[in-house]
Amino acid sequence: MEDTLSIKERSTADRSEAVERILSRQGTALAEGNTRWGEHDGDQSDLADRQALRRVSGLSTELEDVTEVEYRQLRLERVVLAGIWTSGNTAEAENSIRELAALAETAGSQVLDGVLQRRSSPDPGTYLGRGKAEELRAIVEATGADTVVCDGELSPSQRRGLEDMVKVKVIDRTALILDIFAQHAKSKEGKAQVELAQYEYLLPRLRGWGESMSRQAGGQVGAGNGMGSRGPGETKIELDRRRIRAKMAKLRREIAAMKTSRVTMRDSRRRNAVPAVAIAGYTNAGKSSLLNRLTGAGVLVENALFATLDPTIRRASTPDGREFTLADTVGFVRSLPTQLVEAFRSTLEEVADSDLLLHVVDGSHPDPESQISAVRSVLAELRGDVPKEIVVVNKSDAADPEVLNRLVLREPQVIVVSAHTGEGIDKLLDLIQDELPRPDVEIDVLVPYDRGDLVSKIHERGEVLTEEHVAEGTRISARVNSGLAHLLAGYRREVTVS
Repeated sequence: MEDTLSIKERSTADRSEAVERILSRQGTALAEGNTRWGEHDGDQSDLADRQALRRVSGLSTELEDVTEVEYRQLRLERVVLAGIWTSGNTAEAENSIRELAALAETAGSQVLDGVLQRRSSPDPGTYLGRGKAEELRAIVEATGADTVVCDGELSPSQRRGLEDMVKVKVIDRTALILDIFAQHAKSKEGKAQVELAQYEYLLPRLRGWGESMSRQAGGQVGAGNGMGSRGPGETKIELDRRRIRAKMAKLRREIAAMKTSRVTMRDSRRRNAVPAVAIAGYTNAGKSSLLNRLTGAGVLVENALFATLDPTIRRASTPDGREFTLADTVGFVRSLPTQLVEAFRSTLEEVADSDLLLHVVDGSHPDPESQISAVRSVLAELRGDVPKEIVVVNKSDAADPEVLNRLVLREPQVIVVSAHTGEGIDKLLDLIQDELPRPDVEIDVLVPYDRGDLVSKIHERGEVLTEEHVAEGTRISARVNSGLAHLLAGYRREVTVS
């Protein structure tokens, strides 16, 4: 039996329960609506640029169509949501549609209403089924919406079928996420990755204008001159597909070239034996806030989904003085489009190549376990060795204590923190210090005073056991990596630690 929940204000009872929970983001950090900043977040100079990208009527940051084919620009101003609930419980269905509403608002739109339908599987023709599609059309007309956003990936036929029913533009979850990425990408690599993902999505969804687009007959057949002009030719849509494939090939080459620079920097860090820590997690879990708290990087912090797309790498120090790098990566989301996973593979390799992974979880979310599962499923697609993981439950100041206790009992290595208040940050640094790989060569060196640079390197990259200033220079006993031990060969006696 099919069952429909409309988010329209049909009755006070409806509005006070599921509707309010979904549209108000009840139970999530987004419910507050405003971003919370601290001194460690810096002056947030990028925030004005980000807010300037908010959509206005008629403005689109969507990738421009390279052809005359029918591919409607995303102009998200007033939207109605449509979701299918095929499995799980009511709470899971509400969380999914709540997240879709947050995504739509991050793209700059106004969420007016929605429909959440219980059925065994999506309708192959209209996603919702004819009856529910007609109900959705009535909601669209009543609210004056210009777009319907579906909580799932639509096939081209489903999108066309639903558009024919509701008479407004229809997009799916994947197109919405791609649009957000198009707005937020700033670096050259990030923009190229997003453009590639957009083309991947666009290619199977091209639509022609019917017979007027056909070129299969060739040159002058229409004029009666068929001799020598009966080649197969290309339809306009085939030509467009070929052009898009050529652009995709060019973008892949550009991204591969950019990857070389990233690999070179990683190799340099390895040669200098600087341990690497990666921050990963669900979107809006507070990864950038945590980076700012640990390093003072001052990167953009915003209470929105996918606020960070371009990776940021900063240096930090453990309590005992060892340096390590901390990399902030793009956030994940449930059903993250495969196009984006592939396009951002080179960026996500920062996670696979790190020594330690900080998996940041939003402790204030009503279902953090599903977020953890979504992140781990994406990391599994990288087909690399995922480093040792510490689950960092963030936003403890806004979380339900019962949820925090549940996560602490569920995960083998977990710590509860608040990047906003600083709670648990010292314990996190102690844990990072314990888990990072340690130098394996013990040295006893006497470094002349004119080689203070070597003393500085020992402090940065090693573990100082004793230090004494004598007439000839600085006498240091320490544990360092083999590369630095080789550099100090003329000043020390070494014993390899078993």
